[in-house]
Amino acid sequence: MQEIKNLDDIKQMVDTFYDKVNKDKELSYIFNDFAKINWVNHLPIMYSFWSKLLLGEGDYRGNPFQKHIPLPIESHHFDRWVELFKQNIDEQFIGEIAEEAKLRAENIAYVFDNKLSMLKLEY
Repeated sequence: MQEIKNLDDIKQMVDTFYDKVNKDKELSYIFNDFAKINWVNHLPIMYSFWSKLLLGEGDYRGNPFQKHIPLPIESHHFDRWVELFKQNIDEQFIGEIAEEAKLRAENIAYVFDNKLSMLKLEY
């Protein structure tokens, strides 16, 4: 077990997490079949996103929520995403930044789920 302290650790965190997502029966469909994520392009964006959030480094600029609007995702998908994210962190990392990563993931999922639910109510 190690602490998250640099970009290499962020890359390890992101790569191993998305390995889990790609093998998950609930989430793989959304990422691969529906959204058809180009992982070569997407992973560096995720490195930058998490590096900015957790280490205050990186050049991430974007609106991640916007990209989630057209996806067929519901609360249980967010729950599963958080479950896998936290499991991935707990398997590899310890320390304050690891705990921060789990809290951030929970908050992101909560906010995205609520915003998407509100959008669905409007239509």
